[in-house]
Parts: sequence; structure tokens; C-alpha cells
Amino acid sequence: MELDPKPRADVAALEFDDMRLELAAGLTRKQAQISPKYFYDEIGSKLFEVICHLDEYYLTRCEAEIFERFHREIAEAVGAGVTMIDLGAGNCLKAAKLFNILQPRQYVPVDISASFLREAVAALEAKHPGIPMHPVAMDFSEGIRLPPQVHQERRLFFYPGSSLGNLTPLQALKFLQRIRHVSDATGDAVLIGIDLVKDWARLEAAYDDALGVTAAFNRNILLHVNDILGTDFAPRDWRHRALFNQEQSRIEMHLQTSEDKIVQWGGGSRRFEAGEYIHTENSYKYTKRQFIELLTQAEFGDVCCWTDEQNSFLVCYARAV
Repeated sequence: MELDPKPRADVAALEFDDMRLELAAGLTRKQAQISPKYFYDEIGSKLFEVICHLDEYYLTRCEAEIFERFHREIAEAVGAGVTMIDLGAGNCLKAAKLFNILQPRQYVPVDISASFLREAVAALEAKHPGIPMHPVAMDFSEGIRLPPQVHQERRLFFYPGSSLGNLTPLQALKFLQRIRHVSDATGDAVLIGIDLVKDWARLEAAYDDALGVTAAFNRNILLHVNDILGTDFAPRDWRHRALFNQEQSRIEMHLQTSEDKIVQWGGGSRRFEAGEYIHTENSYKYTKRQFIELLTQAEFGDVCCWTDEQNSFLVCYARAV
């Protein structure tokens, strides 16, 4: 099994340089920040798998409930035989649960973590030998560049788990517009999960569980940054913080230093004072109306939506128009 696009040494080095530049720029901003895409090294990907099973983390259960309760309606809306492009595929299990109802003619999992994706797809191919699979190791946050082996007809861009909520509403719109740009107006579509606005205490608990798994997930990003940028972060010196910003309608995750310290890397450094934060993630929460409007602005229409019994989570299917 191979991952496409096949990276040449010079291309891989260029991408690595881009990551180092991005990380250095984020750490030297007035409000230091690290993009949440750097959560997902091999350890981070495995920790997120655990998070999805925690009592506090309702999102995965609510989304699964929607697919279970409305699988016939979803199958009727999507239709069989799509080219299923799974953005941020992770362990691929969410997509795999839809294989029986959608019967994709090709499955294209896309993820930034190449080693984790390789392992997941190898297991999936053994269980579903009749579905051609074409894994793509790619950071799709800035653009979607699919290899020519991916079928052009009836592409379904699958983006579950409310990952779109990590982007600001404007960034989310631009991301949907990029998907629309690579979509054929006849037959291409999106199937997206998004978290809905709810009680702030329930939101904060979902991102700060009692077992501390999310805290470990958040601090692990510092080890990943050490590997890429050569920083000397000591994760034990940083405290996980999660809070709901009501004005922005978003959960924010931060890492807070316990004492004054200087973080260094080749060619740069940053002094952090005790109590200072690094912003690692936003998770925006929408109303159903707001999200349908966002899809419409991105030139997707014929929107079908489904929610769980508590109206905690939303799954939307929309076609390129």
C-alpha cells in the first residue's frame, strides 16, 4: 500500500520548512498560537481516539446516533456509488460505518498523519476488499490537491466530527469554497458534521475531561512542535485550559505556563511570563440556521439536515450548485 502524492525528498523538505516557518511565526505573535493541525502526530491521533470514547465528549456519540437513526434517509439523499473523500480521516472508522449504506465505488481517506493513516487503511482493506482505497497523506488546510487516480465522478467530501468548527466562520467559508472549487456542479456534494450551540458547562466539560486525556492531548502538541521546530518545551510545565467564549460562540483551548521561561529553537526564541497562554484550538458552535447559511454562501444547495434527539449535533448533506 502506498500513500499519494508520493513525496520527493526536496518536496518533503520544502513542506517541513513551511511547517517550521508557520510554527515560529505563531510562537512569536503577541498572542502565541499553534495550529490545531499539529495535534495529530501518531501519539496525538491515538489520544484523540480515546477522547472520542470519554463520557464528557458527547460529539462522537451524538453524530453516531444521527447516522444510526437516519441511515436510510442519508443513503437516499447521497445515493450509492460515490467517490468518498474522507477529509481528516484519522482511523477511518466513521467512514467505514457508512460503507454498507453508501457502497462507495472508491474510498479516499485524507489525513496529515501518514503513519497513522497507513496503519488504519491496512486494517480497513482487509475488512472491505471489494472497495478500492486510495489513501492520501496531505495537509488539506490550505488547499485540496487530489491525485489523478481519484475518480472525478460524484465526489462526496465527508468531513465529520465538527472539525470544520476549528476554523473561524470566515475560514470555514473559504474552506467550503475550496471544496466547491474542486467539485463538479453535477453530482458532487458534502456530508458534514457540526456541533451546535448549547449550555456552556456541557461544552467546557467536553474539552476538559475528568481523566485528563484532553489535557494530555493538548500538551502533546508541544512534543510535536519540539520534533518539527527543535524547541525545548517541557509539557509538564504547561497547564491545559478550556473555556467557552460566549461572544465568539466558541470553545477555546490554551496551554498556560506555570512560571517564567524562555523557549528556544534554532534561530529564534520566545519569553513567556508566568500565567501566559499559547492558544491551541478554537471550536466554533453554530445554530442550524447559521450553518445552512454558510453552506449556501459557499454555493452548496439542496441542503438536508439531521440532528440527534437532544439537538446537540447536526449532520448536513448539500450538493454543489
